[in-house]
Amino acid sequence: MDILNFNNTAFITIALWLIGSLFILSDQKIKKGRLIGNLFTIIGTLVIIGFVIILWIKIERPPLRTVGETRLWYSVFLPIVGILSFIKWNYKWFLYYSLGMAILFLMINIFKPENFDKTLMPALQSPWFVPHVIVYILSYALLGVSSLVSAWGLFLHKFKTFKPELLDKADKLVYMGFSLLTLGLLFGALWAKEAWGHYWTWDPKETWALLTWLCYLLYIHFRFKHKKKTLAALWILALAFVILLICWEGINYLAVSGNSVHTYSS
Repeated sequence: MDILNFNNTAFITIALWLIGSLFILSDQKIKKGRLIGNLFTIIGTLVIIGFVIILWIKIERPPLRTVGETRLWYSVFLPIVGILSFIKWNYKWFLYYSLGMAILFLMINIFKPENFDKTLMPALQSPWFVPHVIVYILSYALLGVSSLVSAWGLFLHKFKTFKPELLDKADKLVYMGFSLLTLGLLFGALWAKEAWGHYWTWDPKETWALLTWLCYLLYIHFRFKHKKKTLAALWILALAFVILLICWEGINYLAVSGNSVHTYSS
């Protein structure tokens, strides 16, 4: 895939998202601004979805092998989460955060281009590879949006303006993200069994994935037992997202990553 095609697609997508955001922002001044804004953001998302589909067809494999390719999927799923959250809860900042992160991922790929080749190592030819990675990406997108709630909640707590309803929204995102995270772990175990002969080997990536899962499980149990302790819950949610970031990207910079079977994705 010619990188110029990606650049053009990325700039068109970003332009549509920015135009949509401006219409939504000016909803009070422009008649039907929200409707027009939603239309632009949805079209922008469809453009990048179309690019991923065409790329998949041209390289004859799922574009999930490298970190750069997975950034494309985040640029697909984050806007979807943001748009759905905005439509359901009318939180503009959910949408702006999601679009902002998606734009950031696209810009990183623009300034750090990759050559999309057709090669796919044997370990990645398992039928569990695609569902494992896609489920994880979607779960990270949902949990990433919930992390904004923790950051915003901690800010509001500092100024004594926090409302518990904010965490209720985060709970819904965490429940969905955690469910997908659990599926990702299960799919990963099945993939590992087929590719390497073992369901679990305590690989560095596997270990941090388990830590991520346990952190969000801790948050869920804490919320169930201590509904009124919102500040502690916000800190747990923030910490869980830090662990998630280490699992996703930070592990590549740790010394132990040299022994990981996941180095193909770097």
